Amino acid sequence: MTIIQAILLGIVQGITEFLPISSSGHLVILPFFLNWQLPEKETFIFNVLVQVGTLVAVVYYFRKDLALIIADFFKQLFAKTPFATHEARMGWLLIVATIPAGLAGLLFSDVIEEAFSSPLVVGVALLVTAGIMLLAERVSQKIGEDQDITFLTALSMGMMQILAMFPGVSRSGATISGGMMRHLRREAAGKFSFLMSIPIMLAAGGLSAYQMVTEVPDLGAFLPIMAVGFVTAMVVGYIAIRWLLKFLVSHSLVYFSVYCALLGGLTLVMWALK
Repeated sequence: MTIIQAILLGIVQGITEFLPISSSGHLVILPFFLNWQLPEKETFIFNVLVQVGTLVAVVYYFRKDLALIIADFFKQLFAKTPFATHEARMGWLLIVATIPAGLAGLLFSDVIEEAFSSPLVVGVALLVTAGIMLLAERVSQKIGEDQDITFLTALSMGMMQILAMFPGVSRSGATISGGMMRHLRREAAGKFSFLMSIPIMLAAGGLSAYQMVTEVPDLGAFLPIMAVGFVTAMVVGYIAIRWLLKFLVSHSLVYFSVYCALLGGLTLVMWALK
């Protein structure tokens, strides 16, 4: 992998991690479309670690919310009133939302890693993402705010995050749709979706950092490339978060659904022709 390739992949990761169009899918099909011959193991580790760049972006963007949630979570826990405030309750909701994907990651990590080398999987998964977002727009009443998120809503969004572990299924698209199917407003579902991404991205990044140290043979040459992709994804990701949360206030997910359907169809055609 070259520095230019790392920059391009970092830009793609930063834009598509938070826009509901699947960052992992784009990281698979971009090299496929451009006919880049990249080592599978190194590419998988790069793709996961560069997500840590967008993790830094989301943590920084929601730093005040996170500080309040963490502080009040432990304050109320020690006071034996764990659900007394909205912030403390939000901490528990995030834990519930994280459990499904955490368990799935432990049980199916090999299957998920193998999917990252398959444009066919990505093409089909993009079509699935398009369908999920269209369904959410059709069935949602779009009336719920942050304070209306229940434990069942958090669990529903957490289950949708399992699907998003496969490249081509948008994590933000699936989880926002899961919240909307529970009748949250788009922006409320979007904010919770971004917050619940933090534990999973942190765990995945930690595992990939370990794999990078233990499995990448030429680590010294790989680190500068990794750093370039990381910083690029972090900066672009921060911009993407700000834009999307404003966009969701008054715009439908249908725009992203159409994009995913077209890209999924194109990917399947390209795969069939190769």
